[in-house]
Formats: sequence, structure tokens, C-alpha cells
Amino acid sequence: MWWSCLGLHRTEVFVSHRNARLTVHGRRLLVDRVRSGRPVAHVAAETGISRVTAHKWIRRRRSEGGQGLHDRPSRPLTTPHRTAATVEAQVCRPRQDRGLGPARPGPILNPPASTVHRILVRHGLNRLADMDRPTGQVIRRYERARPGELVHVDVKKLGRIPDGGGHKVLGRQAGRARRSSMGFDHIHSAVDDHSRLAHSEIHPDEKAATCANFPRRAAAFFRTAGIGRIERVLTDNAWPYRKSFAWQQALADLGATGKLTRAYRPQTDGKVERFNRTLLDEWACLRPCTSNTERTTALADVLHTYNHHRCHTALGGQPPISRVNNAAGQYT
Repeated sequence: MWWSCLGLHRTEVFVSHRNARLTVHGRRLLVDRVRSGRPVAHVAAETGISRVTAHKWIRRRRSEGGQGLHDRPSRPLTTPHRTAATVEAQVCRPRQDRGLGPARPGPILNPPASTVHRILVRHGLNRLADMDRPTGQVIRRYERARPGELVHVDVKKLGRIPDGGGHKVLGRQAGRARRSSMGFDHIHSAVDDHSRLAHSEIHPDEKAATCANFPRRAAAFFRTAGIGRIERVLTDNAWPYRKSFAWQQALADLGATGKLTRAYRPQTDGKVERFNRTLLDEWACLRPCTSNTERTTALADVLHTYNHHRCHTALGGQPPISRVNNAAGQYT
């Protein structure tokens, strides 16, 4: 076959366009063989393309350099019949303000529902899951390139369970009467941005000293997992993170810098916020517990399962530890 003529294995052939006969590597070999003095027609026949196509890649290589061998976008340079920008703004406004789908604004603004849908896709508004519900703004998703580059830290409060069980065991009315003086547990969590590896601890408060000691133990846990150093720590604007000298000293001891989220924007710290919800669904609220000790003891197994066995959709179905171990060379 033609890839054998180029000295390529079949598993190494990847194309961008569906009907393209050559990859960038094949085009480079074509140009090199013609430069060595071989006729264009012979090299084109070996690679299974026409002479016109071969001359096209030679011409692009000559005029644009190596970048000319890459595929160009299929989008036309001009679109004279594209919907006007003012109409697109009118279509996007009800989507952002009220969450209306393509069929609702169409009859009012004249464009058909199919055109409205294309406009929403163009502006990244076609999926409500990608939008911030209160503001209607497109959510900016990000991921750091390597483990330890950024760690998200947050605290989640949970009501303590009285001995004998709370409202899930005894019923809502009886459970509320018993828990009035139980107080709260504070779940301190740290989540690595790149790998989603997580570490959590249960403490009786979220005071400055407690918050300051937590990243030291979290860093020790990350080191045992293979993350040598924490570079940055992202938190909300709570007082222990914003004003506490103990917190600043803890970060300095780790060689890390602190970063605060924008006020009233918990989405910025969304990875640890989502992890808090996972803890609720798969640990705290999974099954009724008859004591606070029972729930506390179960946390260690849940964390181990999350880090080593539970598939993560953002990681292609792999557990967080798979990115820390760098099995496939994802980072350097």
C-alpha cells in the first residue's frame, strides 16, 4: 500500500480531513523526494495522489515553509449571507437572560430555529451546561499542564450526627430535635487541578491555625502519591486565607504562592466545589449513619476509591492516580 512506500506503519497514519490521502509527514516525504531529483509524477504515483495535488504541496512548502504542509481550515474567507451581528446579539440575549432554546426566539426575531441554533453554537451558547445560570456567561474551563502546578482548597461544613442517628434514621422531626446542639464538622479538601487527586480531612473548625496546618499535610500526601511540589494554591476569600499570617507562612514553607478567587465567583474554584458535591453524594449522604464516628471512619475508604479506582469523566474515564503516575507521558 501507499503508506508502505513512504516507510510508514499503518497505525502511524492520522489525517485531519476525512478524505485526505497524506498526513503532514507524508507530504514532507513527498517534498523531500522531489527535492532529491525524482520526477513529480513518479512520487505522486507512489503516494497515491495526482500530480496536481503533488505540485500543490510543493508550491505551499516553497511559499509558506513547513507550516504550509498542514491542513487549512475549511471555512470560507468570506460569508456574505451570514446573519448580521445585531440580529445575532438579539438571538443570544434571550438565551443568556432566560435560557430559551432555538425554537422560542425564532418566530419573534424571524430567523428559523435552525439558524438560531447555528448562531448559539457559534457563540458557545448551545449547551446550558456550558453557561453560568445566574449570569448567562459562557463558563471558561481550564486545566493546568502538570500535577502540582495548581491546587484548589476549600472547606465544606456538615452537621454532626448524634449517637443513634439523625433525621435519616429517626425521621425528619425527631432528627432535627436531636441535632440542635451537635454543631458541625468542617471538611478541609485539596484537589490537584491537573490530576484531580484529592485529599480531605475532618476538623472541628475552620480557624486560621486549622486552615494553615492543612496544606502542610496535604502537600505530604501529594508527595507520597508522586507530586513533588505544590506551586500555587487557589482558595476563596475567607478570612483565614485572605488575612491570616499563619496561612501565608504555611504557603511560604511549601514554596507555594496563594491565589484568591474573584469575589462572589465560586465557579473559579469549581474543581474543589465539584469534589465537595462528590463527597456528599458518595460519602456523607450515601447511606444513613447511626453516629458521627461511623461517617468519619468511612471517609478514608471513599478517598482511596476516588483517587485510585473511580473513573473520572474529565480524565477520559481514568482515576486521578493515572495522571500522577504519568504512565503515558502526559506531562513533562
